[in-house]
Amino acid sequence: MEVILKDDVKGLGFKNDIVEVKPGYGRNYLIPQGIAIMADKTNKKIVAENIRQASHKAEKVKLDAQAIADQIGDQAFELRAKVGESGKIFGAVTTTQLSEALRAKGIEVDRKKISFDQDVKSAGEYTASIALHKEVKHTVRFNVVAE
Repeated sequence: MEVILKDDVKGLGFKNDIVEVKPGYGRNYLIPQGIAIMADKTNKKIVAENIRQASHKAEKVKLDAQAIADQIGDQAFELRAKVGESGKIFGAVTTTQLSEALRAKGIEVDRKKISFDQDVKSAGEYTASIALHKEVKHTVRFNVVAE
């Protein structure tokens, strides 16, 4: 079953993408939740026209995302966490903490766009991926240090 996504869906696609999904997933979840619409001939034409009209706006959004990626560059950020004697963190480091560290440097990134490459459970150096745009992804380094 083909559907047209109305929003970005992690692991499935981005807004206005035509994706193939299982019929039950499309009929019972995506369409009733308003996340997707059926990909029939009429809807495909409407989406194509919307994409054509929004292409110049999309280029500006992509340039803004690239500017944020350039602003982050190769900087390494420092996150403080309570650490036990063995070096393990009490609790966990979250994407919200990394988002706040970026915000402290004047870089606005939504926490939902950040994903850790591995679990952050001890002090040390880690990397995270930031999906700023569907064509602009950036890797950021951060250190977890004892508080």
